[in-house]
Amino acid sequence: MSHIFDFKEAEAYDAWLLEPKNQYWVEMEIRLMMSLLEPQKGQRILDIGCGTGASLEPIMNMELNLTGIDPSPYMLDIAEKKFGHCVDLHKGVGEELPFDDNAFESALFVTSLEFMDRPAKAIEEACRVARERVVICVLNRYAILNIARRCKGFFVNTLYTRTKFFSTGELKQMLFSILGNVPVVSRSTLQFPFLRGSIISSIENNRFVQKSCFGTLIGMMIQPVPKFRARPMALKIKEPKIYKPATGLATRSKS
Repeated sequence: MSHIFDFKEAEAYDAWLLEPKNQYWVEMEIRLMMSLLEPQKGQRILDIGCGTGASLEPIMNMELNLTGIDPSPYMLDIAEKKFGHCVDLHKGVGEELPFDDNAFESALFVTSLEFMDRPAKAIEEACRVARERVVICVLNRYAILNIARRCKGFFVNTLYTRTKFFSTGELKQMLFSILGNVPVVSRSTLQFPFLRGSIISSIENNRFVQKSCFGTLIGMMIQPVPKFRARPMALKIKEPKIYKPATGLATRSKS
């Protein structure tokens, strides 16, 4: 079963996002997400595993139709306090989205695929409901910071104890097995997570540097082939008509 954040975890996660020491990391991750999403006025965008709404805040004032879905009611409560009725929030899981085929222009996962029990199914569902692009941002298995987080999780029960980390190759293999040879744009950020400053920031935002497979956050944008959910339909069988004998015909008499 996918991990569902409880009340304490939801509060702790939202507090972590607001801590000054983490603002640089959050900012760099949002920049990568925005460069892949490229939102346009009037588009319908779905945030799958929206949590407390960290990935929705940067696009709140861009005249978009925003929808978020998350299995945690505590996460959604925090998001609702932030956004009110500006975002259409739903309780549900990414593996079974309650939306029509091609209902959105774009769908995105921002550090949410890591907590899903069936990530491949969630990606397949995202490609069903999004007709133009799907953006996936996940924690890199081979990044220095994430290796430290994983090691700590072996000894101390933290959020990262229940986190699935992905590599660039693993994510691409999953995408191609689901969608076939579709166009994929891949980047990463936070190559140097322990360094700060304008020079480091400009290096991080260089497209050549973002091709590295060792950034803390991997970002991928895929253009899915339009998909539709098949619904079973009753098979109608036309039974042959039974004709009655016509009147007035000669019949064989019994002897």
